[in-house]
Amino acid sequence: MKTFRLWEGDAPFALGKNDEDIPTLTVISDDKAGQKRPAFVVCPGGGYGALADHEGLPIAEWFESIGVRAFVLKYRLGPRYHHPVVLGDAERAIRMVRSNATAFGVDPGRIGILGFSAGGHLASTASTHYSPGKAGRSDTVELVSSRPDASILIYPVITLMPPFAHEGSRENLLGKSPDPKLVEGLSNQKAVSLDTPPTFIFHGADDHAVPIENALMYATALSGHKVPFELHIPHHGDHGFGLGTPGSPQDWRKLAERWLQDNKFVSA
Repeated sequence: MKTFRLWEGDAPFALGKNDEDIPTLTVISDDKAGQKRPAFVVCPGGGYGALADHEGLPIAEWFESIGVRAFVLKYRLGPRYHHPVVLGDAERAIRMVRSNATAFGVDPGRIGILGFSAGGHLASTASTHYSPGKAGRSDTVELVSSRPDASILIYPVITLMPPFAHEGSRENLLGKSPDPKLVEGLSNQKAVSLDTPPTFIFHGADDHAVPIENALMYATALSGHKVPFELHIPHHGDHGFGLGTPGSPQDWRKLAERWLQDNKFVSA
């Protein structure tokens, strides 16, 4: 397991030099000779104010078990950091993996992003607000696209607008009195386009923290734009179950693995 900074020096907009000011990626396995494995950037949840441990390394270990190279993103958090800093960290993570595909032993055309809860909002933001490579930059990482090739969203925050927003996530991301236009612009059901990547969504029907309407709105937007997606709603699945207990209705791993196979991300 190795952890490295997203930027060699201070990250853009850094407010200090402490651990909380340094976004990183942690890769679980670095055996790479001759490999071109698919890869996923993993975004733990935590309301944009913390990072849930059980939504980080355990997810990466599961990815590794099915042949996917996994990178856990430590992104900067509110209330110290707000948008666009957090999105910039996610974009940089995707670009870092893609621009160093040979060194990491991954396929630059099969790089996905997975997020839980507020991390799901970050993953859906990266999937709908990505940017192409920035020509002319001396930083070669910035030359490649930040668009993920697939997205997995587990009980995601999607909208920042009432009545279905998770208010804590919104406040940590945007502050106490955000511009209504920014709130609407980062309500990601409104940002889906024809180029949004294929998406797998899993969300419990009785989630008491992030209403199921978040997943439904995003799935409806994907459907309206003919973006391939798969939506699973177990009847019970309160917020924060992570991987889910094996064999339980909240265990989404086999469903996601089959979806990855169907989308040619992993081999059957």
